[in-house]
Amino acid sequence: MAAPRPAPAPARRSAWHDVPRLQVRRFAAIAMAEAPALAEEILREIRREHPHLPVVLDESGEPMALVGIRRAIEVFVQHLEHSEGRPTVPPGVFHDFGRGEGLQGRSLDSLQAIYRLGVRLAWRRFADIGQRVRIPPPAMYELVDAGYEYLDGLVDQSVRGYAEAAARQAGERLRLQRRLMELLFAERQRGDAADALAERAARIGWPLPGRVAVGVLLRPARESVAPAVGQGVLLDLEYEQPRMVVPDPDAAGRSELLHRALTGWSGAIGPPVALTDAVKSLRWARTAVGLMERGLLPAGEVLYCTEHTQALVLLQPEELIDDLARRCLAPLSHCGPTHGRRLAQTLLAWLETRGGAPEVAARLGVHPQTVRYRLRQIRQLWGDEIDDPDRRFELELVLRAQRLRGALGDTAPHR
Repeated sequence: MAAPRPAPAPARRSAWHDVPRLQVRRFAAIAMAEAPALAEEILREIRREHPHLPVVLDESGEPMALVGIRRAIEVFVQHLEHSEGRPTVPPGVFHDFGRGEGLQGRSLDSLQAIYRLGVRLAWRRFADIGQRVRIPPPAMYELVDAGYEYLDGLVDQSVRGYAEAAARQAGERLRLQRRLMELLFAERQRGDAADALAERAARIGWPLPGRVAVGVLLRPARESVAPAVGQGVLLDLEYEQPRMVVPDPDAAGRSELLHRALTGWSGAIGPPVALTDAVKSLRWARTAVGLMERGLLPAGEVLYCTEHTQALVLLQPEELIDDLARRCLAPLSHCGPTHGRRLAQTLLAWLETRGGAPEVAARLGVHPQTVRYRLRQIRQLWGDEIDDPDRRFELELVLRAQRLRGALGDTAPHR
């Protein structure tokens, strides 16, 4: 036989509901009569502690804040008189107030401080009225709880308005920032470009720097959090490959800040250039990212183009380098892939060291006699051309490019 279920605990009685209706009506009547004066007192104290709070007037010329405070008090008192569940927050006014605070650039903390001040003053007045009409203390304690619950509703409305204003401002700033970046990246600068740049930069409070570096980023994941690059760096995540403009990239501590902010991201930052040449820095950053995606530059990090100049110069003009390689390395076409690669390695080591067989052998990790044999073959293949400075320069150029592409295998110096 199943054990009987315990009886539900009786609902806690409301001390306020136990107050005689006559006393409740007297309390409400006095509170309603004093609501205008209480609203003025609250607004006066708020303005004393927050003197920069703007005064916005309604159509009748009355401060909207005063109207809102008075209306909030009256709704709360009506709820106390009729005991109709949770009091409904007056719509509109407090939402608009929160939005206005957001547009003025004040913080949520200051907004909530204003509300706490208002509740404190209102509670002081209600406690005085409660003593005059002899409301029992337990009922007044409930009044405090109801007041703070009501305050939560007011704050919720204002926070919604504040968030709406913040989102609108953020969206407007992003729109203006994008227009500024579009002008920076224009291939052809108009005659009035300097004035246009200054005007667009001023609208978002961005001091025009003398030099910039442009970064192109690769997203670590679709849901990745935007890097906290700071206010001074322009960042646009709307591109498939996000772009950023770094002002004064050579400033002390700039690279360290970027390194921390871009942890987890990868991409490339172009060379520092004059502000009006930003598109040139962008072009090199995009080139570097393309080489990263092909595995020709280190991936998984944000690299600086200035640290990979040789790779960018030798790998970027592919068609020209490939054509030069076909002409310069034509003598190797009859040697077979493996033997031809070994001769190319030896030729590059000789061109880089300008030394004899022992130096080249040490660089390649082979016997000097092997190097002498290969060098004799190289001279037979190229003949007197190998002594021509211009031809040697072209050979070194194409062989370095092939090494960067991995076409020569392991040609790192052996220790």
